[in-house]
Amino acid sequence: MTLGRWLGLLTIILSIYILWRIRTIVLLFLAAVVIATALNCLVRRFRRSHVKRKYAVLLTVAIVLSLLGMIAALISIRLVNQFDQLLELVTISVNQIQVWSFELQSRMQDGMMTNLPSLTSFTRQLQTALNWVIAHIYLFFSNSLALILNTLLVVVLTLMLLANPQQYRCSLVNIFPAFYRQRADEVLSKCEAKLVNYVAGIILSMLFVGFTSTVGLLILHIPLPVVNGLLAGLSAFIPYIGAIASAIPPILLALLDEPWKAVAVLLLYFVIQQVEGNFVTPIIMKRQVNLLPATTLALLTAFGTFFGFLGLLLGLPILVIAQTWLEEAVVHDILDQWRNP
Repeated sequence: MTLGRWLGLLTIILSIYILWRIRTIVLLFLAAVVIATALNCLVRRFRRSHVKRKYAVLLTVAIVLSLLGMIAALISIRLVNQFDQLLELVTISVNQIQVWSFELQSRMQDGMMTNLPSLTSFTRQLQTALNWVIAHIYLFFSNSLALILNTLLVVVLTLMLLANPQQYRCSLVNIFPAFYRQRADEVLSKCEAKLVNYVAGIILSMLFVGFTSTVGLLILHIPLPVVNGLLAGLSAFIPYIGAIASAIPPILLALLDEPWKAVAVLLLYFVIQQVEGNFVTPIIMKRQVNLLPATTLALLTAFGTFFGFLGLLLGLPILVIAQTWLEEAVVHDILDQWRNP
């Protein structure tokens, strides 16, 4: 190999290493791109009514904030209205646990009591647990601070991209050779359309999870069914994991009511997660952005393995963009142009 090729190979390896080191920033920027692309559709609708872009952006942001405020208000109002009921359930549960404890102690034989840990041993174990909690408080707050800062970064990047997307698009197009810039702009337009379809597909998936969760919790007579169903729908934005994490609050509420209901809620959310993760999301994505179900499931698992939570969250939009570029730039522009000599 010549010196130029060695330098080119070294440059590629160094670029891949740098991208891997800053992968979190790259993924956060991609999240901002996806959000800005979705919001830009609403901005364009205002622009068709001859509204200036800055006012269109302000109206879009106001609508989004209003929707988020309505959701937060709905959750808080429901929680406040049923807070007394929740406290009563907690009190009943604590009293029932005490009754069970006294009954268990009364039925235990004297020989078994000698095998129980002493009060001093229990105190030492409790002190060890408290020390562990105190030692991890810093880690908890540091992770919370990192989450807040990352969220603020995504918000700022989204507003900057939304304010003048054409400028950033032109900068990206100028990276390509002059003969391919027009074609690159066309591919970017197709990527934008598929990202919008992706967001629509995610909304449909969220509606499915929210509706089925609410109906199931109503049938089981679990407290706060609307709130928990709403949280389940919002959590469905995170593929697979969201449906599992959203099951924790209703399971705890069911446990405070009747223990068997906690098992029923667990089974309910397990079925919803399986249907949503293995059927609904892949099928919706196939119809919206033409992603094959098996490919979607396998690649989402791979993104979650390599990039963690952010990789799982952004796996689908990354897959949408990558598939569009492969189909247009590689298959259509290169492979389809080859002819037998």
